[in-house]
Amino acid sequence: MIARDFGSTGLRVSALGFGAGHIGSPDLGKDDAGRLLHHALDLGITLIDTARGYGLSEERIGRHLKARRGEFVLSSKGGYGVDGVPDWTPENIRLGIERALRTLQTDVIDIFHLHSCPLETLRQEELLGALDAARQRGEIRVAAYSGENDALAWAAQSPHFGSLQTSVNVVDQWSLRQVLPDAAVRGLGIIAKRPVANAAWRFAERPTGQYEQAYWDRLQQGGLTPGDLDWDEFALRFSTFAPGVQSVIVGTAKLERLTHNAAIVARGPLPESEIQRVMTAFGPYVSQWQGEV
Repeated sequence: MIARDFGSTGLRVSALGFGAGHIGSPDLGKDDAGRLLHHALDLGITLIDTARGYGLSEERIGRHLKARRGEFVLSSKGGYGVDGVPDWTPENIRLGIERALRTLQTDVIDIFHLHSCPLETLRQEELLGALDAARQRGEIRVAAYSGENDALAWAAQSPHFGSLQTSVNVVDQWSLRQVLPDAAVRGLGIIAKRPVANAAWRFAERPTGQYEQAYWDRLQQGGLTPGDLDWDEFALRFSTFAPGVQSVIVGTAKLERLTHNAAIVARGPLPESEIQRVMTAFGPYVSQWQGEV
């Protein structure tokens, strides 16, 4: 597995990360969740990304990977979901991190994101101060922001954040073009989410759902095809090797899919001609699509 420095944070991550949303579903048995998590580490995947809102995910990571905590970089998200405490407040940040540490059975969360709060919330000094205080107490290593558009651009320039998580894929290029170049200069770590565009190409007809529908529409508008490759390989290799990206997070509930994704990443970047074909196909629409998802 390819490993990369995570910006200037001092962390090092695998190019393919594991998005742990699927393992939070009660439809997935706890033993199956454990097998997935251990298989990810056995494949050399060293970034595991979860969140307060991912159901049983944090609890299952803590239960199954406590003994292997030193083998991976742990990324989580919060700012909401603390009983009796308003969302997006300093008290919510403090208590939410304390709860996450207990649930994840760890002494420190390597990367902690404010999870997609709007710009007006993100700019609150009291909220940012709570993140700074958690870092000073050693509860988190890197304060981060997960989101899109204007809020992401603001976070990329703020001294409070050491990393960002944002959508990067063949049909979602705004962050790739507008934010990641400056973020790389500043030494921010970058995690790309939705790297396979929610596999929107699998639908013969226009699907419902926020991301699937928007991404399906964009594929039709740009007229892109994957050439001689399967769509999943074409899309994943584009995102994984996009400039400024250190790790892409892909979620799955299947061991074989996890192995398949690792094999794709090992094949390296797309040819430069294919990268330019993707950029050219959607370049005229990037500004038009800003704010859609």
